[in-house]
Amino acid sequence: MSRLQAEHLYKVFGRQPEDGVRKLEGGADRDELRAEGTTAAVIDASFTVEPGQIFVVMGLSGSGKSTLLRMLNGLLEPTAGRVMFDDQDLTALNPRDLRAVRSRKISMVFQHFALFPHRSVRDNAAYGLEVQGVEREERTRRANEALELCGLAGWEDSWPDELSGGMQQRVGLARALATDADLLLMDESFSALDPLIRRDMQDQLLELQKTLKKTIVFITHDLNEAMRLGDQIAVMRDGRIVQTGTGEDILVRPANDYVRRFVEDVDRTRVLTAGSIMEKAKAGQTLDKKKVADGDSASVTAETPVAELFGPLSDGSTEIEVTGENGELIGVVPRDRLLSVLAEDPRFDELEGGVPEPRDAKVVKSGA
Repeated sequence: MSRLQAEHLYKVFGRQPEDGVRKLEGGADRDELRAEGTTAAVIDASFTVEPGQIFVVMGLSGSGKSTLLRMLNGLLEPTAGRVMFDDQDLTALNPRDLRAVRSRKISMVFQHFALFPHRSVRDNAAYGLEVQGVEREERTRRANEALELCGLAGWEDSWPDELSGGMQQRVGLARALATDADLLLMDESFSALDPLIRRDMQDQLLELQKTLKKTIVFITHDLNEAMRLGDQIAVMRDGRIVQTGTGEDILVRPANDYVRRFVEDVDRTRVLTAGSIMEKAKAGQTLDKKKVADGDSASVTAETPVAELFGPLSDGSTEIEVTGENGELIGVVPRDRLLSVLAEDPRFDELEGGVPEPRDAKVVKSGA
């Protein structure tokens, strides 16, 4: 069962937004509406987020991604379409019921921390629980646990202005986690941070996700961040979702020239994995331990990034054997296939075996 579904969402601002939706459905574009004084922020957006998945919405400024996010928790009412969460239509709820869902099931992590300067770190982390009416002793315990998860043990009694930007963002993340919400919405949450701190926060989120397995919608304008974090990525342009898929789908099979230009500077050796470029093992083929021992072949897991495959081949191996979760042989990467990836050879997609389906092609999500 899908955790979250967006179904044909539109958000049009202006005097007659419903009329704008009808024109868009009839083939009008964004510029035509703008000439009439109407702004189409989101146009016919549909996607599905599975339980425990990080779903990244990526786009440049003005693409509609933040407007889309605010429709997911009812901060903005869609002009048309609906949002389903655990089979409940959020767009059909009255204001009171929607507030109840937002306070208990959905948490949001903002770009600019949104901390209360007059509250301690602990009280900031506990704020969502206070809104829920949780008793002080219980909310203190849960806030402390969330702060520890986010690496802030020992800072509970500090004030926000005593913390660095990265630490303040960790408090914002702890506040979202303390409520134990089912869905986390993260709006450019790391974009205000310095590059090194931003990467640390990405690491922190990935580590937390291994344990907590939250369902997360993450908004970003940064392609590398999207590739690093996203189980699935939706690329937006001018209010529309132009492609949805894994990082490898988008990198290797861009839907149009816009996406192709968007990803052309990505280092594919940091995104693609051994499992995504291998030739699948033939029926009955097993791991050749003798060849590995003799140095004629190397062995890696399916999740090993392509960037780490060149070392074994430089030692004289002619191919790399790829193993699955239980150590069984699932494929091989010959030297010429690896070099074609390095050279971004357009024939790569036509090589025997091709690129596996998305379920076999995993994005490198840590250490990239």
